[in-house]
Amino acid sequence: MKITIDEELCCASGLCTVKAPDVFDQREEDGIAVLLLADAGPEHHESVKEAAAVCPAVAIHLAE
Repeated sequence: MKITIDEELCCASGLCTVKAPDVFDQREEDGIAVLLLADAGPEHHESVKEAAAVCPAVAIHLAE
């Protein structure tokens, strides 16, 4: 699964880091989400889909 984050849309809520901490982190200076894994393996699919679903800014995009 390929993951991208639209940094312009990201509102720094941090929900993605709660749902998928192995895949997402936040920049210290502004809280914008960053990817730790741009191509997540099957073991991360469920948590990444949850992170995308709860993102209030709809900034996480997934492609299988």
